[in-house]
Amino acid sequence: MKLALLSDLHANLQAVEACLAHARAQGAERVALLGDLVGYGPQPAEVMDLVQRLAAEGAVVLQGNHDEMAVSPPADTATHGNATAAWTAAQLSDAQRRYLAGLPLTWHGPQLLLVHASAQQPERWRYVEDERSASTSLDAAQQLHGDVTHVFGGHVHHQRLFYRGAGQQLMRFDPRPGVPVPTPRHRRWLATVGSVGQPRDGDPRAMYALFDSRAAVLTFHRVAYDHHAAAQALRHSSLPAILAEQLAQRLENGR
Repeated sequence: MKLALLSDLHANLQAVEACLAHARAQGAERVALLGDLVGYGPQPAEVMDLVQRLAAEGAVVLQGNHDEMAVSPPADTATHGNATAAWTAAQLSDAQRRYLAGLPLTWHGPQLLLVHASAQQPERWRYVEDERSASTSLDAAQQLHGDVTHVFGGHVHHQRLFYRGAGQQLMRFDPRPGVPVPTPRHRRWLATVGSVGQPRDGDPRAMYALFDSRAAVLTFHRVAYDHHAAAQALRHSSLPAILAEQLAQRLENGR
């Protein structure tokens, strides 16, 4: 099965639709949405409508920290994420907020664990950004489910791959977009698939990954989309003008 792995959608409808179209063109048979469906972006209600349609078609949908914040917005508005949480919550229907609140934090399939952040206490939203944190997450996943060979998540907005061979130490591999990476099951693998809706590596193209479970091959993708239109949607939203402009510039610059 070819599984499209999309994370950190961040209410960016243009980016989500572009990645879904690209994944289908690559032969994706199922979709997994790894959390942070909303937050930051201008179209939370529209993205949630799409997410719920995908779920009805069999997509896996997980909760991320920004989804949690949209259900219970924090009083502290010091960060962009916190500052947009109350606005996001107000754009969503009661049914959409209830849907977000009821989403699971992990999903286990044959030899596979999906999670938004770290598999170690996933409700703590720990970042997996280096060999040490990747090793901790992979160990936790295997403690939860002994058959797990592959762990896929998001949260860090970067595309990275870590693997463990004969020893216990993990090695980091920086993937190239569009280049298939064999991930044989005699090793243990952890990947962060990047952000669909808010890339932060200086490249505004959306990110996702495609896992061919039959061949045990993982391919990371970058997808061009009309990020200027997404930025304009932020500027035309009812977010405070200064905040909307800051978020729009981040989309345009991939930061």
